[in-house]
This record gives sequence, structure tokens and C-alpha cells, in this order.
Amino acid sequence: MPLAFQFCENLLLTSGSNALYGAGSQRKTPNGVVNKSKCRRAKLYLCAGLETTTMLNKLRQELTGELFTDDATRILYATDASAYREMPLAVAIPANKQDIRTLIQFAVQNSTSLIPRTAGTSLAGQVVGNGIVVDVSKHFTQIIELNTKEQWVRVEPGVVRDELNLYLKPYGLFFGPETSTANRAMMGGMVGNNSCGSNSVVYGSTRDHLLEVKCLLSDGREAVFGALGLDDFHARCELPTLEGRVYQQVRNRRWSRF
Repeated sequence: MPLAFQFCENLLLTSGSNALYGAGSQRKTPNGVVNKSKCRRAKLYLCAGLETTTMLNKLRQELTGELFTDDATRILYATDASAYREMPLAVAIPANKQDIRTLIQFAVQNSTSLIPRTAGTSLAGQVVGNGIVVDVSKHFTQIIELNTKEQWVRVEPGVVRDELNLYLKPYGLFFGPETSTANRAMMGGMVGNNSCGSNSVVYGSTRDHLLEVKCLLSDGREAVFGALGLDDFHARCELPTLEGRVYQQVRNRRWSRF
């Protein structure tokens, strides 16, 4: 469905009103030959495109946040800091956790993908794709909790790395991994990419400092991933849920090495 929508849109952009024809219509090529098959394909792609547009409009009404399908916004989100470029189906800016659950449900029902994005400073096309880009950099920006005694901080994915360290500085703490884009790179992207930077020999990479992740899985359920004892790990493997299958895959990969 997304592919058909993109192809239909390209027809509209490049060929104007003469690009689309009804059933049984005929179109003459420059050499005078009638091309009926092209006319039929144009109608097929138009129908698919209209259906996708209808579904996206319905999705927009279900969100508290924003959903953009205009060309200008999609072009802006078609690339990151890399040389890669691919037009997304749409761009969503969720306002809360329920918006993300709604996007997950839409993606599952319509066989499309969600592409989480924060600052878009990745260098290898990690946030580029033809699904729905989900930009959490606008509303998920809170530093939730700081424990100075145990020296850990809980943050949302849209917190900028340098702004986090400004917050931590009065407590004599800082987050070590330092990318060249640290004044705009956000913690969600740093976790997803395991960012490190030129000081990684001293401070390690992001995964060396990650204690716990609370996330939403592709079935819409919330899960928390962190350090586990062996008994707790095997207990999680027995869960009759998607989370349980995730742990099972980790166990199978781990034990297959021996």
C-alpha cells in the first residue's frame, strides 16, 4: 500500500492532470500508439493512493499530536545527516504514549513500518525509510528523575545530550559519551545507535552507561529491559507474550554458542 501511494503521487507530481485515466480510456504516446495498459495501471495506483490517504486522514484524527503528509514535511524528513534519502509515507509527532500506541496499531494493521527519530544526526541512514517517521523530539524532552546517591538519571528520548550535562553539572555528574553533534544529539538516538565519540576510550559508549529501557513493543504493550538474575531471566522467557518471545530469542542465541 505505501509503495502504491508513493508511485501514484509521483504520477501526479510529474505528469499533472493528464497522468490519470479512467477504465477503458485510451492514451496516445508521442508516436501515436495507444497504451491501454498504462491507463489501467494509472487507475489502479490512483485507487490505492486514495485509500492510503483516507487511512492517514483517519489516523490523524485519532492522534493528540500531529501527522503530516504534505510534500514539504516529508522531504525534510527524507534524510538525516547521511547521504541516504527516501521519502516517508508520513511524519508523526506524537504528544504522548497513547499516540505511540495508536501509531503502532496502525502500522500493524496496514503492514507499514515506524521509524523512531529524534535529532536526525545519524550518519548511516538509521532514521530514513518509506514508513511513518515518528519524531519524539518535540514532546518527549523531560528529565524525569535524578538519584545523586546512586548516580543515575532517568530521561525521555528527546533530551539533548549537552542539555543533560548542564542539568547534571551542579551535582558533579556528567554523561560521558560525547559525539561531535552533542549539542543537538538526543538520548534516544544515542541509545539506538550506541553512540560513543572521540573520548570512548575513556568513557566508553552509550551502552556502557545504560541501566534500563522502558519501551513499547510492536504489540503495543509496555516492557522494561534491564539487568536480570538468571532465575528472573528464565522466568521472563516463559511469558506468553511478545516480551517473552524476545527473551526466548536472546536465550536461544546465547545458548547456541555453546
